Amino acid sequence: MLCTKNMVPGESVYGEKRISVDNADGTKTEYRVWNPFRSKLAAGILGGLDHIHIGPGSKVMYLGAASGTSVSHVSDIVGPTGLVYAVEFSHRPGRELINMAKKRTNVIPIIEDARHPHKYRMLVGMVDCIFADVAQPDQARIITLNSHLFLKNGGHIVISIKANCIDSTVEAPTVFAREVKKLQEDKVKPQEQLTLEPYERDHAIVVGEYRAVKKAKV
Repeated sequence: MLCTKNMVPGESVYGEKRISVDNADGTKTEYRVWNPFRSKLAAGILGGLDHIHIGPGSKVMYLGAASGTSVSHVSDIVGPTGLVYAVEFSHRPGRELINMAKKRTNVIPIIEDARHPHKYRMLVGMVDCIFADVAQPDQARIITLNSHLFLKNGGHIVISIKANCIDSTVEAPTVFAREVKKLQEDKVKPQEQLTLEPYERDHAIVVGEYRAVKKAKV
C-alpha cells in the first residue's frame, strides 16, 4: 500500500482512505492512501521507479492536473516548504483543482493550455521537476516547451505516455521509443522507463534529466 503524509489532517480530497498512526510522544500522524488505479505517478512508483525526483521542499510543475487527485499527493510529498504549479486546461476539473488548493497553500492552480507556457510564465518560478500526464499526440513537445522555460539545468522530467493517444496504428513499444527519441532531441537524457501494467494498459512512464549537468572529474 502506498500512502502520503496528509498535509491537511482530517481532510480527504477525493474520498480516499485515511490512516492515523500513533507516535511515541502521544501525537498522531495521518496518512492518505494513494490509489495507483487513479494516478499514473502512483502506478509508476509501485511499478518500480527508482526516483521520481520529487521530495520535501521540491518545486514541481504538474501538467495535466485535472481535478487535483494526484496533485494533492504531490502536495503532501513536497510539504509546506515545497511548491506545486498545477496546470489544467479544462475549466470543470479546474474548478475542483482551485477548491483543493484553497486548503493546500503549496499548490498554485493555473487554468491554462500547457501548449502555451508563455501565458503563465509570470506565475511560475524555476522548478526541480516537471511531471506530465496530458494524453495529447504532441505530449513530448508540450513537456519540453515547458522545460525550456521553467526547468532548471540538471532538473528532471517524468512523463506518462499513453500510446493509443499518439498513434493507435502501431504497437505501444514503438510509440514509446519514438517519444523517447523526441525527448532526447530536446535535451532530455532518459534514465528510466517502465510500463504501467497492471494499473494502466498501453501506458509507459519515462524519467529523464534535462540539460544534464556534467559532473566535474575528481
